[in-house]
Amino acid sequence: MPRSRLSTALTDGLFTLPQGDIAILRPAATYDVTALPRDSVQIVHGFFPDFTAWQNAGYQTSREMGQVATAIAVVPRSKALARALVAEACAKAQLVIVDGQKTDGIDSLFKECRKRIGDLPSMTKGHGRIFWFDARDAFADWAAPPPAMGAHGFYTSAGVFSDGTVDAGSALLADALPPKLPARMADLGAGWGYLAAPVLARAGVNTLDLIEAEALSLDCAKLNVTDPRVQFHWADATQFTSGSRYDGIVMNPPFHTSRAPDTALGRAFIQAAARLLTPQGKLWMVANRHLPYETTLSECFRNVDMIGGNGAFKVFHANRPLQLGRT
Repeated sequence: MPRSRLSTALTDGLFTLPQGDIAILRPAATYDVTALPRDSVQIVHGFFPDFTAWQNAGYQTSREMGQVATAIAVVPRSKALARALVAEACAKAQLVIVDGQKTDGIDSLFKECRKRIGDLPSMTKGHGRIFWFDARDAFADWAAPPPAMGAHGFYTSAGVFSDGTVDAGSALLADALPPKLPARMADLGAGWGYLAAPVLARAGVNTLDLIEAEALSLDCAKLNVTDPRVQFHWADATQFTSGSRYDGIVMNPPFHTSRAPDTALGRAFIQAAARLLTPQGKLWMVANRHLPYETTLSECFRNVDMIGGNGAFKVFHANRPLQLGRT
């Protein structure tokens, strides 16, 4: 296996880690940390599947970063969130290391940092870049502000899906919901909680569980949804378990784990919905029109109908989950 950028830089002596703890900010579960002293590493993450993977691997995990000697910011797709990670690293570490792929904007971030503090050492490898510098206060204005209410009337923050507008697919799903919904409801992949209001406005709803993997989104959902019928769950919807099954589920599942579409993720959401529903349970789901979910829906539910859509999205109603959808 070829060495990662971090391992190569350390092995080749391009920089030396100061003595003390090492915080790695938002690394994927596959991020290579083999060159680091294991006992000194702490993982700081807000995405539940990666958080859990590192925790299960025996690493110290936390949502919040404390004072450390070294901070390694792994660049996410969100430009605003990437900047916030750099600012946090500078505020709480001696040495700041920034690592990421070109497709996630590492080169643009590198140029921005270089404009602020001058020449920076770096290394390119594997379609990405790693660079490093001693922490400084030149990036204080990049710090993430608290969630703010946008023009759409909802609280969002940097790094959440659809932070500047209501997602068109979710809006289409909300319009397609019937006047009455089952008593015990859940939203898988609830994001910042847009679907909660239209669900709770329907007759018959007694409870609604919002299940979301991204902690940043769930923090916003808690500001957007204050109805006492709602409970919030920071969890991977595809692995979530509940004390009792749901009568109905709504969802606008994510369809990528990187920049490339990944239909396996949507299929896993459908399978999870079938597993979490009662034998007479019902599912309402929206998906991008080009994604082929009909087969999986038919494999997991006895009845499947397309109840709406447009040129970009399709809305499904499915009921009576089949046993093969359960665990």
